[in-house]
Amino acid sequence: MAKTGKLYLIPNTLGNVGLTRVIPSWVIDQVKGIKHFIVENPKEARAFLKKIESDFEQSEFVFSVLNKHTTELDKSNFLDPIAQGENIGIITDAGCPGIADPGAEMVKMAHEKNFQVVPFVGPSSILLAQMASGMNGQSFAFNGYLPIDKSDRKKRLKMLEKQSRDFSQAQSFIETPYRNIKLAEEILDTCSPNTMLCIACDVSLDTEFIKTLPIKAWKKNLLNVLHKRPCIFIIQS
Repeated sequence: MAKTGKLYLIPNTLGNVGLTRVIPSWVIDQVKGIKHFIVENPKEARAFLKKIESDFEQSEFVFSVLNKHTTELDKSNFLDPIAQGENIGIITDAGCPGIADPGAEMVKMAHEKNFQVVPFVGPSSILLAQMASGMNGQSFAFNGYLPIDKSDRKKRLKMLEKQSRDFSQAQSFIETPYRNIKLAEEILDTCSPNTMLCIACDVSLDTEFIKTLPIKAWKKNLLNVLHKRPCIFIIQS
């Protein structure tokens, strides 16, 4: 029987920091031997692979682009090299593949095809923020982006706050960086004064900012530090 390859989940940095600061050297060594990749953005992937000093030339890399424009037909062929004995790596633009990332779809497909999936260690802003929040690490949920409509977003915040209170469960979510301040203001206006709020910005970078305070205390603190910075918001009532 012909040997099949594996699907490797390759983490990326969360910003402009050295690879070895957040990604183990053993992982970097493993990635050097892979030339087939599924990526969101080939330009970002090439920059990452240049940093690791791959065993292959840039011209030898084979990229399959996975984003909102990718057709179902294209996706169905992305894992073909594995059946032919080649390893494939999924490289996300930032953080860990499959976590708030379209790579999860390829991982699901790999399991359906009985291909081995190998996750590599690397930074996840979601998990790191939860670790540093001081909130319930036994029960927590990541909710992605909240609704854009203001009324719907307020209802969702109320629902998440109630769920947090009913189940003692930390609730985290994100927003497009340029809308961070607007979301923060809505959290302060919507949630109870005693609900705890953690705001984690630029996680793992030199400019990292992580603080947990009651809503009533945040109202006394400046929030302009959030502007255009990747943030994780966590509430617990």
